[in-house]
Amino acid sequence: MNPLLAAASLVLAMFVSMILFMEIGRRIGVAGLAREPDGQPKGIGPSEGAIFGLLGLVIAFTFSGAAGRFEDRRDLITEEANNIGTAWLRIDLLPAEAQPGMRDLFRRYLDARLETYKLVHDETAKNLKIAESTALQEEIWKTTVGNMHKPGAAGSAPMLLPQALNAMIDITTTRMVATRNHPPQVIFLLLPVLILIGAMLVGFNMAANKHRQWMHMTAFAAVMSLVVYVIIDIEFPRLGLIRVDAADIVLIELRQSMK
Repeated sequence: MNPLLAAASLVLAMFVSMILFMEIGRRIGVAGLAREPDGQPKGIGPSEGAIFGLLGLVIAFTFSGAAGRFEDRRDLITEEANNIGTAWLRIDLLPAEAQPGMRDLFRRYLDARLETYKLVHDETAKNLKIAESTALQEEIWKTTVGNMHKPGAAGSAPMLLPQALNAMIDITTTRMVATRNHPPQVIFLLLPVLILIGAMLVGFNMAANKHRQWMHMTAFAAVMSLVVYVIIDIEFPRLGLIRVDAADIVLIELRQSMK
């Protein structure tokens, strides 16, 4: 399913559900007023305050966490570009005859890395690119080890080249783990549950009005639905409207510089 269509469906479902729960809450309140003509029950304020306080806390927690992970993923892209760029420059430490082949391997490797994150919608194709990247890492490592002690290699090659290649290879695992790093699923379940309970309480408190307050009901449902969408969109930044793709420009520019 198209991610944008899925996101739109999620927002619409949340919006409709909240309107429904506000109506349920209102009807419960109207029924309560019919039994208690003196007004709504007393002493319900603390329980409502606790629920809405918890809702605000969960929203703040999930939004802050998603935003932090979003920034971390952008920083890791820059770190990978720096690591590949450093390793690319240190190819000069190898014997002259080994450098063209090594540079070609680096170009193919960076192409594979860029394709990996363009194929997030196609799990099979993405896994094939990951496997290709891993194979190229092994080939780059073996070629480096086989050439850094040969005549013509710089004396510092055995110290500097493995270090740069280790950083270049290790960052791929770090980035992969970062893409899978999300809050526990119970958090994503708790958030909509609390929102719907809050919507029911909002409807309950509107029961004293003769007519439904559509403006307030719609505004509350729309704001909460958008909040849920934004949190999920930031949490999965290669699927929706809020994307981390712009950070890939550093890798693209690096590839363009690999003449």
